[in-house]
Amino acid sequence: MKNHSLNQSYPSTKMKNSHRSILQKPLTYVSMILLGMGVGIGGTIAYSYPNLFSEKTETIAPSAKTEIPEEWASLPPITSENFVTDVVQKVGPAVVRIDASRTVKTEVPPMFNDPFFRRFFGSQIPNMPEEEIQRGTGSGFILSNDGKILTNAHVVAGSQDVTVTLKDGRTFTGRVLGTDPVTDIAVIDIEADNLPTVKAGNSDTLNVGEWAIAIGNPLGLDNTVTTGIISATGRRSSQVGVGDKRVDFIQTDAAINPGNSGGPLLNARGEVIGVNTAIFRNAQGIGFSIPINRAQEIADQLIAKGTVEHPYMGIQMVEITPEIKEKLQQTAGLTVNADSGILIVNVVPNSPAAAAGLKAGDVIQSINQQPLATPSEVQKAVEQIQVGSTIPVEVERNGKPLSLNVKVGLLPNG
Repeated sequence: MKNHSLNQSYPSTKMKNSHRSILQKPLTYVSMILLGMGVGIGGTIAYSYPNLFSEKTETIAPSAKTEIPEEWASLPPITSENFVTDVVQKVGPAVVRIDASRTVKTEVPPMFNDPFFRRFFGSQIPNMPEEEIQRGTGSGFILSNDGKILTNAHVVAGSQDVTVTLKDGRTFTGRVLGTDPVTDIAVIDIEADNLPTVKAGNSDTLNVGEWAIAIGNPLGLDNTVTTGIISATGRRSSQVGVGDKRVDFIQTDAAINPGNSGGPLLNARGEVIGVNTAIFRNAQGIGFSIPINRAQEIADQLIAKGTVEHPYMGIQMVEITPEIKEKLQQTAGLTVNADSGILIVNVVPNSPAAAAGLKAGDVIQSINQQPLATPSEVQKAVEQIQVGSTIPVEVERNGKPLSLNVKVGLLPNG
């Protein structure tokens, strides 16, 4: 009987252990699931409500070797979600939309006036109006609280009266005080007082990589804001594709589209550092602005006199390269001995340069005793000379040095 009892108890114990093992596995899985849910919920609460745990957070002081860059210390405090919002709220009211219209004469194709053509197609020739009105939209920003507005010359070219619309919806008739096509700067005046204004920064101290914020009315979409960085500074007008302009450009990747022209380019403090003006066609992420220091200089002259006097010599130049030398030899029969320097390829008839005896093929060495290496440097040197002044120009002609005196004139239509 004892053995029988022992034999009966063994399967009973095994069965109990088996039931216990079966129950333990689900409990383990459920515990793991609950633990994971707890960690997830706790993490979500900590992320969404960081202030709940702020009393327990200790501030770690920077080490003695940590240095904060000076430019960081000069930035304004961020009072909203980000500094761009602060800048837009601060400067946005001073950015305006400019609607300009001009009347242009319609040119009739010459063949329409040909007697033979009119004899056979007279009844089918469309009636061409003698004049038509062209309209365009651009941007600008308010310089002074009495209504002086800075914009691009091409925005108001050919227009005497323009319509200026403020961000608050008020509309004014603006009078064009003056335009300067050479730098693409213009100033408009509206009759108003106590207007919001912008603050100018210093475009001479810009660094590549700084924040750039553009505000304007691209494609008719008012008060549009785009952001990026300063991609480059000192871009020559020839590099940008507007060789007739006397200005070095700021390059930015902040989106600048038609209608942005004349609007401000701003830094992280909300200061104007440039006037948005040019874009590369068929390019993305490349826009250009006129440095505000140069734009302000031109604007002051336009406000005071309505025009800008640009010094003028009357030469066309290129930087000497092996490719240029070969092309000039093939196309113009001009042999250039120098391997580097600034080559005069054309002298404008009846210009100050022509009167002084400069010729195509001369290689410029210095102007007003200032050594020069690129056409851009020549342009800058001439721009600093007062109209009517006589300056020495050192050139190399046929391998020999030559000094000529040029009386600087006034750029026609400048």
